Amino acid sequence: MTVAVDAPAIPVVERAFARWVQEFNEALCSGDPERIADHFVDDGYWRDILSFTWGFQTFTGRQEIVGGLTGTLAQVHPRAARVAADRQSAKLVSRSAKRVIEGYFDFDTSIGRGTGFVRLLFNDHEAEPETPKLWILLTTLQEIRGFEERIGDRRPTGNEYSMEFGGENWLDRRKKAQKYEDHEPEVLIIGSGQAGLCLAARLTQIGVDALIIERNDRVGDNWRNRYHSLTLHNEVWANSLPYLPFPPNWPTFVPKDKLAGWLEAYAEIMELNVWCGAEFIGGTYDGTARLWTARVKWSGMERELHAPHLVFAIGSVSGVPNIPSLPGIEDFEGDVIHSSQFSTATKYQGTRALVIGTGNSGHDVAQELFSDGAAEVTLMQRSPTCVVSLEPSGTMVYELYSTGPIEDIDLITASIPFPVLQDSYQWLTKRMCDLDRELLDRLNKVGFRTDIGEDKTGFHMKYLRQGGGYYINVGCSNLIADGNIGVVQAHDLETFVPSGVRFTDGSMLHADVVVLATGYKNVQEGIRRLLGEDVADTIGPVWGFNDQGFMKNMWSRTHQEHFWIMGGALNESRLYSKFLALQIKADLEGILPPGHNSGQLPHQSSSDGHHQLRSCPERPTQLA
Repeated sequence: MTVAVDAPAIPVVERAFARWVQEFNEALCSGDPERIADHFVDDGYWRDILSFTWGFQTFTGRQEIVGGLTGTLAQVHPRAARVAADRQSAKLVSRSAKRVIEGYFDFDTSIGRGTGFVRLLFNDHEAEPETPKLWILLTTLQEIRGFEERIGDRRPTGNEYSMEFGGENWLDRRKKAQKYEDHEPEVLIIGSGQAGLCLAARLTQIGVDALIIERNDRVGDNWRNRYHSLTLHNEVWANSLPYLPFPPNWPTFVPKDKLAGWLEAYAEIMELNVWCGAEFIGGTYDGTARLWTARVKWSGMERELHAPHLVFAIGSVSGVPNIPSLPGIEDFEGDVIHSSQFSTATKYQGTRALVIGTGNSGHDVAQELFSDGAAEVTLMQRSPTCVVSLEPSGTMVYELYSTGPIEDIDLITASIPFPVLQDSYQWLTKRMCDLDRELLDRLNKVGFRTDIGEDKTGFHMKYLRQGGGYYINVGCSNLIADGNIGVVQAHDLETFVPSGVRFTDGSMLHADVVVLATGYKNVQEGIRRLLGEDVADTIGPVWGFNDQGFMKNMWSRTHQEHFWIMGGALNESRLYSKFLALQIKADLEGILPPGHNSGQLPHQSSSDGHHQLRSCPERPTQLA
């Protein structure tokens, strides 16, 4: 939360930040790791995304920071640090019971331009305080020199369309480009959800030819075809796509069909090449030629495409339904469907429904069944579920996005080291539990089991760790607490029988339909299905924190050469698509150094690069 600051203090803060940037620039230009590390407090953090390490790295404490800088400075040649002119001005805020200056600075490197975000510990009790020390530093690569985004002052003139007559016009060239009859893509992207579209837009703006393969008939069908009542549970101001913000009249919580239409329009407006109704059959990689060969079925024929880079943009889960083993399910005489096949509840009016799974999808499906006239709806709970109210609790996680430009807030969220994030969520979760205590007590009273995560970090950390296990209440919890939707526990299940379920105490639950809201398999299993055992095993599990505090195998180099995974929610897709696009462009131009992002810097041995995540002793006053 931004604290109130008297007007006379603002110039002091801006002067202090400008002075710090000047002194930090002198340290950078010196090429002395010790001198740069002297700007940090002893337990400070430095997170780097591409600009120094060509990876996603976190360094904790002065010793690790010196180690991370050693060997990089000569190649990176950081210089010309200056207060960022196109971002928020430095401001004084309270974080972790500390007074800090938050500010942005730009800097140059040997290959391009970077942007840094800092949190500086600040003593504002004096008229002209001493130069503040770094608590948290984020450095990011924003553009590669010579391959800047073709936007704003660099936008194309369009003269070739307005001054040339008798030849191809813009539409002719667009149709030709999309067919790929006389050329090959440089990047093949599987999936046209928000992740694939964000990456394709980023790549296109830096001159990379990208083709998206989408198995659905239309862009946006990954949202359009989901259950009828689905609406985003985080606010619109956190969710815009690159280059094209949502209109200011859009609702705070966006309905799925509205978002689907926007994604479809986005692909057209941003001139992205998409093959809809296309099936990616499989692919192989030639390490000698450094080229993927992909087989795609499209427009009734099979095409063979060759591309240097292959990207799976299928979300943070594989899209392969997770079907649990249920005793006796083969004897059940009713319908059994996975929630991915559930599009509307109207066909189940008057029926008795059992929904297995108590995450967001399970709750939403159960609520839709109840609202559309199912005679009886019961949720079967397999494990405790973290439940929070939509407002105020659920919105707290993205509260920061309402305080400034979305691109600036993205850098703040990227800057947070794991220990600070963990401690922040513990504080925030305690606050949520206090706000939601009445609801949680009512749920527990009717036998619904709730939890707040393995380390009391709540629902959003469950998302980051496992992609599920929580519910943001938009009404179903109230229906459960009021007894309108029943709840049973999976550990009491003995077996399915033709008419429903028999429990271990001999009681019966009769059902006509069973909906498996049991989630999806890890992205690794989707890779296994399409690219085979060797590639999947080489890559390893996807999502969840790695030892650097970033998501495993997401948005960065994997152990499989020239294979990338792009996914996440709308805000993550927007932020990390830039960094993935820059890595791909750097490789295509011969700039990206060899190696993979496994905690190892290009210049280091593996024994130098791995760091253990530490606990944070300070308690923050809000998330981030």
